[in-house]
Amino acid sequence: MIPDELLAEARRHVDSGRFFGELAVLVGHPTVSDRPEGRAAIETYLSEVLTPRLAALGCATEVHPNPDPAGGPFLVGTRLESPELPTLLCYGHADVVDGHAGQWSEDRDPWTLTADGDRWYGRGAADNKGQHLITLTALRLLLEHQGALGFNLKFLFETGEEIGSPGLTEFAEQHDELLRADVLIASDGPRLDAATPTLFLGARGSVRIALDVDLRPDAYHSGNWGGLLRNPATTLAGAISCLVDGHGRIQVPELLPERLPETVREALEGVTVANTPGDPVPDEGWGAPGLSPAERLYGWNTLEVLSLGAADIDRPVNAIPGRARAMLQLRYVTGTDVAAVAGAVTKHLAAQGFPMVRVTVESSYRASRTPVEDPWVRWARAVLAELSPGPVALLPSFGGGLPNHVFTDVLGLPTLWLPHSYPGCLQHAPDEHLLAPIAREGLVLATGLFHALGQRALSRSAAPIPRR
Repeated sequence: MIPDELLAEARRHVDSGRFFGELAVLVGHPTVSDRPEGRAAIETYLSEVLTPRLAALGCATEVHPNPDPAGGPFLVGTRLESPELPTLLCYGHADVVDGHAGQWSEDRDPWTLTADGDRWYGRGAADNKGQHLITLTALRLLLEHQGALGFNLKFLFETGEEIGSPGLTEFAEQHDELLRADVLIASDGPRLDAATPTLFLGARGSVRIALDVDLRPDAYHSGNWGGLLRNPATTLAGAISCLVDGHGRIQVPELLPERLPETVREALEGVTVANTPGDPVPDEGWGAPGLSPAERLYGWNTLEVLSLGAADIDRPVNAIPGRARAMLQLRYVTGTDVAAVAGAVTKHLAAQGFPMVRVTVESSYRASRTPVEDPWVRWARAVLAELSPGPVALLPSFGGGLPNHVFTDVLGLPTLWLPHSYPGCLQHAPDEHLLAPIAREGLVLATGLFHALGQRALSRSAAPIPRR
């Protein structure tokens, strides 16, 4: 049983304003990873904010250089209680996106945490400072309550997640012994909605597909040359419709998974998406037919047009443009042969009469997930169900992108993601915010989950969870 007084202390920590004050300090560091001044702020954040908090957990800490010069350093904290105990790996990212100063409502400063009702505004409040502060605080409350965690702890902080986690894969490969653990429990991304505690097991991957129709250096008068010269914009529109039709349905079989696994279908049964007031309403008839909205979002592939243009769309002239370009994005689940995307798209377009379209593919995070039937998943889901007065959503994959593959594919770990934000938090945009009720409930859930991990590890009567 999880002690009531421990959970009550987690609630008091938020209700008293202490958590808000601590988060304000974290938000005050402008740790923007794609700016030189942000890199300096990151170093201060690691040394003055995160290192002392890890040390308070009894962790030995070390900052490691990034093997990729495009990325920032890594901070690793390690607490070893006993070699007989399981080892938990936690993860967070210290960096944030640009603050968009001057664009926030009510003239808010992105680097000053401000409260408006239940909304706590500030850059990083939701992504990811508020979330890794919940993890750190839950571990500290547990340690203070019982004098030990009941498991070994390793905590990895990266500083370049917002720029694609450069060097993270290589770092994990080079330091697999340092990061060796039995399970990853981390917090990032949104819940299913503001009211529903959520456990997700991985992430869809992301591939950007650039289409370029560059036919001639000059534009020619549409009255004198229309009907004689191929229009790159018309060509591009036709090419896109061969890849994804006007109803969002992917037309290239190689860009789709073979099937929706039955375990994924069962996990998503009854899951309702876009369930928070203010969310847009999913469009009827859009996307893959025969799938529920949850299956399309968390269990299937989508191909979206991110940008599309030719000439000056705001001030058009009577001329056939010489060039048109578009950027598409494939969000894909495990089972998709992402290495074949460029060739499949090029071949498909040529077969449809569009060999003049140049295709360039750039990969980002790879798709990966822990199997729904993994024993760690069953354990965590049962613990969270005990802690939550309502249902807990289990999502096989998060809809967006995370470096989950580093933990599943490189380190060989089962991954459990317990997010403490929601889809409407405006992360990466002006007015990013953390909801106070989610912070409160999230701290209770995290504290209870860590306590249950320690008790299971210490209990001789409990069936052991398989170690990796």
